[in-house]
Amino acid sequence: MGKIILTGDRPTGRLHLGHFVGSLRRRVELQNSGLFDKIFIMIADAQALTDNADNPEKIRQNIIEVALDYLACGIDPTKSTIFIQSQVAELCELAFYYMNLVTVSRLQRNPTVKTEIQMRNFETSIPVGFFTYPISQASDITAFRATTVPAGEDQQPMIEQAREIARRFNGIYGETLVEPEILLPDNAACMRLPGTDGKAKMSKSLGNCIYLSDSSEEVRKRVMSMYTDPDHVRVEDPGKIEGNTVFTYLDAFCQPEHFAKYWPDYSSLDELKAHYQRGGLGDVKVKKFLYAILEELLTPIRERRKEWEKDIPAVFDILKRGSEAARAVAANTLADVRSAMRINYFDDAELIAEQARKFQG
Repeated sequence: MGKIILTGDRPTGRLHLGHFVGSLRRRVELQNSGLFDKIFIMIADAQALTDNADNPEKIRQNIIEVALDYLACGIDPTKSTIFIQSQVAELCELAFYYMNLVTVSRLQRNPTVKTEIQMRNFETSIPVGFFTYPISQASDITAFRATTVPAGEDQQPMIEQAREIARRFNGIYGETLVEPEILLPDNAACMRLPGTDGKAKMSKSLGNCIYLSDSSEEVRKRVMSMYTDPDHVRVEDPGKIEGNTVFTYLDAFCQPEHFAKYWPDYSSLDELKAHYQRGGLGDVKVKKFLYAILEELLTPIRERRKEWEKDIPAVFDILKRGSEAARAVAANTLADVRSAMRINYFDDAELIAEQARKFQG
């Protein structure tokens, strides 16, 4: 069996730097590495509707935004299959069968689900679709026989639950599904990039994001207003690195060559940190350095996005062809699942013959 990647994003808004360091950058690297036989990248609109059912237009409008961000970041539709989740009906049927393999108490224990429920104030009125999110995700992953799921650490409980579902299915019905492995970012700072306000997670709903499609001026404003060390009031004051959002972003994005380009007074990030910690270095200078680094990263992404924006019908054609290809693969997996569960009645010649003999005496 080959090495296969399944990954994706919910189309609830444009993608931001948290998406980029958490998975997008790695996806492009893996796509171009030649190490994987197939790469499926899903725009998870059906999952997004589980907590946006009353606002479907939000999802509808953001399909193209996410697709443009993918293409702008370097996802190549000739190397990766980009598809829309709702256009692959087989995923819903797989999820329905998997529901019988998971208990309510197990879903309630999923840390990611618990956190997301609290964030959305769903404690007393959880939509069933949202509650069963891990089952849907297991369906997405196993439908494409994914061996690898690049994701941030917050997704570890979800991938583990997908593994449990695959294992339980195989235990009952025979070896049919592949148990996936998570591929975490190799940079610790990228495990979960904080919001610009210092909150634990960069989130569209919290408004603390730097979007990949933001203008240069928008990025500058976000960077210059970033949360730092509240006790670092004067330049001469010693500053804290821990919990300082600017330095967390530098850990995620700064490369040694950036110093020669933008701040030759220092030779490394460790040297810069040491100066900040002993005092004598102001936040504004550090923020300007971070802004220069982010601009170097985001400028080509913006330019590629503008080129794709000139031919939106071509982007939709990429999504249509990708969805058709994805559906063909998912249909093969569903056929194997039905066969393993012995519910492929019309294809089971042995069953038909057996029943015929039974009623013919």
